[in-house]
Amino acid sequence: MTLATVLLVEDDGPTRERLGRAVQECADLSLVGACADVSSGRQALESERPDVLLTDLELPDGSGLELIRAARAAAPGTQCMVVTVFGDERTVLAAIEAGASGYLLKDGTSKDVGKAIQQLLAGGSPMSPAIARHLLRRFQGASAGDSPREALSASNPEVSTEVELTGREREVLDLIAKGFSFPEIAKLLSISAHTVTTHVRHIYGKLEVRSKSEAVYEAVNRGLIDLSR
Repeated sequence: MTLATVLLVEDDGPTRERLGRAVQECADLSLVGACADVSSGRQALESERPDVLLTDLELPDGSGLELIRAARAAAPGTQCMVVTVFGDERTVLAAIEAGASGYLLKDGTSKDVGKAIQQLLAGGSPMSPAIARHLLRRFQGASAGDSPREALSASNPEVSTEVELTGREREVLDLIAKGFSFPEIAKLLSISAHTVTTHVRHIYGKLEVRSKSEAVYEAVNRGLIDLSR
């Protein structure tokens, strides 16, 4: 059986190891490289010509968008999928325009990542539920004559501006967005882990989400937190 080759580009070591294992655990996938930056990713693209490029967007020496464009130019047969914590509209649209056919938020389980790669190879466009739901709302809320870009850029009446997070909830969510674990957040804010969990439960309820990545995505989309700080 010929295995589909996958090149992974992710700068965070533990995340890179987790995603790498996800690929290796799939019987029909072969991990041919696990890089930490754009430069090494470019070299691996040229030498390996993988079937799939799985890349983060925020890398130490540039953007994963550069790798997606490079892959599409050098090896049009390479399928590109983003795996990131950034789910804002501008980033999603930029990735799709660069050539990404899949877009995952990082809270997906290893099994989800493997399945998503298989779907991509089968001609699908796997996306995390929060991303797919947001794009559908954008298209459904736009007028029939709008182009996809206009539809995505149109104002979304379904996004409530009435959601209010307490100051502490914003602090917790901001730290979640920066990648801190619940125990680390408890230590940084000098509160108990149980209190952190309670705040997270309230955040999920207010934003109507079920995961950390969805919470961050919705909070950014509603202007409740700013990832650029």
